Amino acid sequence: MAVDAGLVQEFLIKGWDFSHAGEASCEIKNTLKQIGISAEIIRRVAIAAYEAEMNVVMYAHQGIMRCEIDPDQIKITVEDQGPGIADIDLAMQEGYSTATPEMREMGFGAGMGLPNIKRNTDIFEITSIVGSGTKLTLVFRLSQNPQ
Repeated sequence: MAVDAGLVQEFLIKGWDFSHAGEASCEIKNTLKQIGISAEIIRRVAIAAYEAEMNVVMYAHQGIMRCEIDPDQIKITVEDQGPGIADIDLAMQEGYSTATPEMREMGFGAGMGLPNIKRNTDIFEITSIVGSGTKLTLVFRLSQNPQ
């Protein structure tokens, strides 16, 4: 599978659908393996994509994850329809979480999702509108000469 012309994948993620949680990020990971992306980049993309996907499952009504791959970068955009984030700076702090007791019983809600996403990306952008939703843009550079 060549990516000279670019490759795009798009996934619908449903809120509270824990039975399918992780499928989009797993499919992205498998695609990256098939096209020969380095294991280190795959690891970073898989962690960030999984955390972003789980945020949609746990907090939003639904969302779209779009993965665009070209010879220079992998760009993942996750846009959800959900409650939004009132204080992004607070949400970015390690250990801060709004997880419910049910989420914590399932092993989620440690407050490391957004910090882990940021830590594994080359470019991380987050915007949110309370009552509407949140958009994440994650970029992973593939070229040897970062811009």
